[in-house]
Amino acid sequence: MASTVSAVNDYKHIDVKPLSGVLGAEISGLDLREHLPAEVVAEVRAAFLEHLVIFFRDQSLDPQQFVRFAARFGAIDAHHVLRGMDEAPEVLEIIREPTDQYVFAPGWHADVTWQTRPAMGALLYGVEVPEVGGDTVFANQYLAYDALSSGMQALLGRLDAVHSAAGTYGDRAEIMTKPELMKVDREQAVKGRSVHPVVRTHPETGRKALFVHCGYTVSLDDMTVAESKPLLDFLFDHTTRPEFTARFRWRPGSIAFWDNRCSLHAPVDDYFGKRRRTWRITLRGDVPR
Repeated sequence: MASTVSAVNDYKHIDVKPLSGVLGAEISGLDLREHLPAEVVAEVRAAFLEHLVIFFRDQSLDPQQFVRFAARFGAIDAHHVLRGMDEAPEVLEIIREPTDQYVFAPGWHADVTWQTRPAMGALLYGVEVPEVGGDTVFANQYLAYDALSSGMQALLGRLDAVHSAAGTYGDRAEIMTKPELMKVDREQAVKGRSVHPVVRTHPETGRKALFVHCGYTVSLDDMTVAESKPLLDFLFDHTTRPEFTARFRWRPGSIAFWDNRCSLHAPVDDYFGKRRRTWRITLRGDVPR
């Protein structure tokens, strides 16, 4: 499948400034409270596909405006385990208080890959962020795949991997997730489990990307955890090599919108003693292939 991504010089309605040489770009010149014309939405989506994660600065949205903007890019998929805001159930409010010991969703991961249909993408809005600290890092999984030898690519192309929610919502749930955020009991939450290809073909760009991560990938399909560990450990290290990554520094009113099909992300836990409040919306994806 040929790529549908536009070249940077094709943008006529938005300003696109790359964040790094490997992924990420800031888009300026838009007020996301307004109704965006279809041609503007199309260019934003093209930038999203080209750069894997895009960022907007200095926005001032209420939850309903945030939902309306996100819905221009796909069907919203409310989190299957965690409770949304009362005034906007599609929006997950994530608050870290100054005394909290752990960040939400620590470590490198793609979102909800334990679902049969993992997210297409997610949007995170920084409502209240520390003056310093609390950055997010992103990793390009196209490049991670491309950097492998042809032999390793051939091997991985024949493998599937098991993704499970048990580690996040099982024994570690009390320290990983605040009880008031849970909308199902732990016994139900830990049942989330799916099998996906180790190498995923992106449904819009046609490019191949690695689709494993230490957040939810627990083993290779039809192998034990012990048998899977050497190869998965290699891949977990490989997928987050510095040359595949970029780092985003938050300001109040910033939005990050990442492609969950071809990128990983991780929060930087360097702001203990400070408050951070964000809103997240997840967009429904397709069954990986």
